[in-house]
Amino acid sequence: MRLVAPLNSTRSQSEPASGLLGNLAEVALVFCVFIIQGAWPVPEVNEPYYLSKAIHFWNPDWVAEDFFLDSADTHQVFYFTFGWLSRYLSPVVLAWTGRLLTWALLAWSWWRLSRSVLPRRWWSILAAALLVMLTERCHLAGEWIIGGVEAKGFAFVFVFLALEALTRARWNWAFALFGAAACFHVLIGGWAIVATGFALLFLPEDRPRLATLWPGLTLGMLFSLPSLIPSLGLTWAVDPEIVRQANYIYVFERLPHHLFPTHFIVRFSLLVIFWLLLCRTRWGEPPESRLRAFVFGTLVIGGAGMIIALSAAFAPDNAAGLLRFYWFRLVDVAVPMGVALGGASYIAYHLQVRPAWGKLWLGIVVALCTLHLGVHAVRRPLPTVPRADRLPHYRSWRLACRWIAQSGEIPADACFLTPRLAQTFKWYTGRAEVVTWKDIPQDPRSIVAWWNRLQDIHATGSMAPDERWRESLAELDEARLRALGRKYGANYLLTRTEPPLNLEVLYRNRHYVVYCLDQYPLKKQNIEGKRGKIKTRRTRRTQRKEV
Repeated sequence: MRLVAPLNSTRSQSEPASGLLGNLAEVALVFCVFIIQGAWPVPEVNEPYYLSKAIHFWNPDWVAEDFFLDSADTHQVFYFTFGWLSRYLSPVVLAWTGRLLTWALLAWSWWRLSRSVLPRRWWSILAAALLVMLTERCHLAGEWIIGGVEAKGFAFVFVFLALEALTRARWNWAFALFGAAACFHVLIGGWAIVATGFALLFLPEDRPRLATLWPGLTLGMLFSLPSLIPSLGLTWAVDPEIVRQANYIYVFERLPHHLFPTHFIVRFSLLVIFWLLLCRTRWGEPPESRLRAFVFGTLVIGGAGMIIALSAAFAPDNAAGLLRFYWFRLVDVAVPMGVALGGASYIAYHLQVRPAWGKLWLGIVVALCTLHLGVHAVRRPLPTVPRADRLPHYRSWRLACRWIAQSGEIPADACFLTPRLAQTFKWYTGRAEVVTWKDIPQDPRSIVAWWNRLQDIHATGSMAPDERWRESLAELDEARLRALGRKYGANYLLTRTEPPLNLEVLYRNRHYVVYCLDQYPLKKQNIEGKRGKIKTRRTRRTQRKEV
């Protein structure tokens, strides 16, 4: 059953969207919502990946000769525009600076988008709380907006601004801003343009003439080129067989949770159904209908991605070649955004025409958002393990990394064999490593080389999912570890203390040990006692062996 009148018909009765201090206060409160949602301890899951690349982009001597950091860069605009701060800031300060900057820009752009749909004071805060709750708890492929600093955070700033322009029928501005989003993240901006193209098909009565869109489309294309050209260049002059292998590894081995989603279909489908019900009950005027059409466009893209995923059963190589373009990245954000803005508009309207019903819904939504954000708020002051640290025994891991970084025993250009799931080794030590699971390159040749390294060093040879990878490199014998060190230019090994190896011990704590892989006689050892103090020092500093 449709409502008698849409909310926008009562705009003249709503509070004026004026007052600089009031607007700043509203943006600040949205910013606070984003801080509560995303202020996890540094480093966040993707920060060692993207910020290490950004630091290395401006200072190639930082973690020199690291396999991942020396691979092709795909987010050069992000590295260029933000990474220069790494010349003056430590990695931790750089991460917090980027987070606060991203969240502030997202809060401002979200406020503008919310006001274009719901021009009432303070409602953008409720919509922001709904957005962060739904993107975390009802996603399809693990995408998010508020979190660690990386290129897509800045891209979504331009997406929100473009959608604001879209709701105001400023089509050329929208396409230009989508191009700016693509400049920072080519897939987010590119898919947003495609979704807007589908949106035009759903708006027969509000469709601009194509001839009037050429300025915006031209600007959007020009803005996207700094990111589009390097992305396209990844596969230029590369053997098609290498590209095929890389696509399969990327989609089905490393990133199926993003590119081939199967786990969260039910809850995301329920969210889509809820959004469709909102569309049935309101959103009739042009601002809402344009945003609704955009969300429909992202659903079309996501539906096409699901069809491609189903085709993987009989054409896996073809499916991998298409699924690598992240068909679900935008819909994972667009549907929660549609529910957040549509739900807030629905409640605001009913508070005017059916106060009891509106208050009921407002109470339910406020309670859910308060519970969601309250859990995060309670955890913020508490010491928490950073989400990028996936290895067990966090304190022991940090002590081992601190010793490598500060002892003076390990040269700055050293290279290590490290645990497969060690995401933060470079971040904490400033030393290179041979390969880790998280740090997958982006160009086909490097992806295949990355996979071969993982297989050579960490694979057991078993096809059983629970037995596919070694728990620790200490399971290998000393001769094999020295051979791997010579093959990949690694002089050192950081691994679990058990089982012990007959290698030169440089440092040991309760759970982790640093070995020297060079075959020199042991003079003295640095071994940490139960109280975490180094008892003795070696008289010789190991120099890196050239390979």
